[in-house]
Parts: sequence; structure tokens; C-alpha cells
Amino acid sequence: MFIHLGGDMVVRSKDVIIILDFQMKQSSKTTRQFLAQAEEDGRLIVLGGEQTKSYVVTEGKVYGSPISSLTLKRRANFLESR
Repeated sequence: MFIHLGGDMVVRSKDVIIILDFQMKQSSKTTRQFLAQAEEDGRLIVLGGEQTKSYVVTEGKVYGSPISSLTLKRRANFLESR
């Protein structure tokens, strides 16, 4: 199954490693370093023109999504329960 991350981006639900809330970036030095490294490596893709509300980490990419982490997690759980 797939999860819509915003804009025209969808990822396979089994490829998602973790979904992080934007606030994690503010509160965790490790998360800030991880996201900075992903951006430096060209692996961070910011979706849409709206404010980033969450980050979706897959093995190869990190997506900055305008959709809240709670909504993305609900979508992922909905797909798992089917």
C-alpha cells in the first residue's frame, strides 16, 4: 500500500522507517544533525509550498511533508489494519 505525503508524493508504506513531528527538530540535537546531514547529502526533499509539519524517513530519502505526523501515522495505521 501507499501513503500520500503531500503534493504529488506517495511512498510505499513498507518503505517508511519513521515519521517525525516537526517539533522533534526543535527539541532534539540528534534529529537536527540527522536532518542537516540529509539536506547536505541531497536526500532531504521538501514537499509542497506549505510549512513542513513532519518528516518521513525512508532508507534512501527524507521527506519534509506539509501533512501533520499524526495524520500520516493514522494513514499508515489504517493501511496496516486492512
